[in-house]
Amino acid sequence: MTTKQKVMNAVRSLPANATYEDAMERLLFLAKVEKGLDQADAGQTVSHEIVRQKMKRWLK
Repeated sequence: MTTKQKVMNAVRSLPANATYEDAMERLLFLAKVEKGLDQADAGQTVSHEIVRQKMKRWLK
């Protein structure tokens, strides 16, 4: 599916009273999810243990 088709599908799925901001938030969300999935497919992930360690430091 092309990017244009994905955008059109996302816009069609919005409620009739959606704002421009709603549309932009939805498109940004979908773009970030797609980027994350691409990174995961490329093996660019972080283990749970590393995340736990980082969270401990962030939450101090």
